[in-house]
Amino acid sequence: MYLLGLDIGSSSVKASIIDGETGECQATAFYPEKEMKITALQAGWAEQEPEQWWKNLKRAITSILQKSAVSPSDINSIGISYQMHGLVLVDKHQQVLRPSIIWCDSRASVIGDQAFHEIGEKECLENLLNSPGNFTASKLKWVKDHEPQIYERIDKLMLPGDYIAMKLSGKVQTTASGLSEGILWNFRENKVARILLDYYGIDEHFIPEIVPTFSVRAEVCEEAARELGLVKGIKISYRAGDQPNNALSLNVLNPGEVAATAGTSGVVYGVSGQVKYDPLSRVNTFAHVNHTREVTRLGVLLCINGTGILNSWLNKQVGKSSLAYEEMNLLASRIPIGAEGLTILPFGNGAERVLGNKNPGSIFSGINFNIHEAAHLYRAAQEGIAFSFRYGMDIMKTMGIETKVIRAGKANMFLSSLFREALASISGATIELYNTDGATGAARGAGIGSGYYSSPTEAFSNLKKLETIGPDMQKTANYGLAYEKWKEQLEKVVSSKS
Repeated sequence: MYLLGLDIGSSSVKASIIDGETGECQATAFYPEKEMKITALQAGWAEQEPEQWWKNLKRAITSILQKSAVSPSDINSIGISYQMHGLVLVDKHQQVLRPSIIWCDSRASVIGDQAFHEIGEKECLENLLNSPGNFTASKLKWVKDHEPQIYERIDKLMLPGDYIAMKLSGKVQTTASGLSEGILWNFRENKVARILLDYYGIDEHFIPEIVPTFSVRAEVCEEAARELGLVKGIKISYRAGDQPNNALSLNVLNPGEVAATAGTSGVVYGVSGQVKYDPLSRVNTFAHVNHTREVTRLGVLLCINGTGILNSWLNKQVGKSSLAYEEMNLLASRIPIGAEGLTILPFGNGAERVLGNKNPGSIFSGINFNIHEAAHLYRAAQEGIAFSFRYGMDIMKTMGIETKVIRAGKANMFLSSLFREALASISGATIELYNTDGATGAARGAGIGSGYYSSPTEAFSNLKKLETIGPDMQKTANYGLAYEKWKEQLEKVVSSKS
């Protein structure tokens, strides 16, 4: 039997099909080949049309069925990974009411900050484990305040993965893990966060039916089967936000285990068995995929919005899109650690939670017209991204997340040996790279949720480690000096924004 995994990102939509017995990927495809459009009508805004995700998903599924020659009738179940924190609104006919306000949109930051102070910081943190910030609940409040004609037509709110599951099955459902991503879950009461909904004046009936993360509560309907070339009745048995799902894909399920990604945004995600929170809400705590009422499994998430997107921006604007990333990495590697005084703060993709929801923009500092060239920019960017990880990991350490081993898929920034060296050397952690990604992880999650696998242990028994990278002890001192200079620059910028 085969398992189908879907990964709904903000850059592309990916689908993979794996052989359930061997874990081998039979085919994978992503669309579009260039990044999906993100609309920003104002500075700090970011929206996407949910229908865009669905259209690209159809193309990806058509492609993998052709590549693999797998019969749709042999697909056991479907798992869905999705970009976190997005807001999708539908009416009673399941029609989308407005573009999705996605994860990097910061328009609701002021709303969330006001709620944090007026409800009470202690009250929020003890119940929600986070500040409401610019998460999903605050985005809905923005719609209520600024688009009342749309708000009046809302039947249900969803996260992006819930929308895809609805299109597949015709059922509107969500999970406690997903609600926690939107700051819509009360951990003390183990139910929907009325404390925030009541403050915002939002009716609880907007919340869909809540189903377990791993469960068969929906199946592919006839209309979706016809549209996608699948068969009616395939189980939809798993859904999770992209970062909890990335952790799952790396078999990071228990306290002390840490996963990382460095795509458009960068994330370090550690699992904790204790209910803890950052008093300043700079890193966030959500329900992990295996969190239950009986067993506490929380994901402590450090998110840096501006990571791979900085590297991509340099590729387009400096390399004029004609330079392969491998060439950029090679050029950067020839420049000494510290990029001869050039530093880059990679915070140019919306408000950064790790900076207290400040939005300083990306800052290039110390440019010398007589010394620096494109290669210096490439080096300083990769170092700046690694340094931003270290900055956040120091905050995670105060919450008991000691990062000794980082597991990651060999993709995106982790394809760069320079980035891996910088991150390992500045953090002191060993990096383990695996042959997995969000879509294949979602496929394994589907197998767990449908009962095809008896346990996560069985699901990940054939996960292959590709490479191990430890700190370069001969370079750690130089990286340390470069980091301190970078951190000094960051603190100046943050203090000026206060």
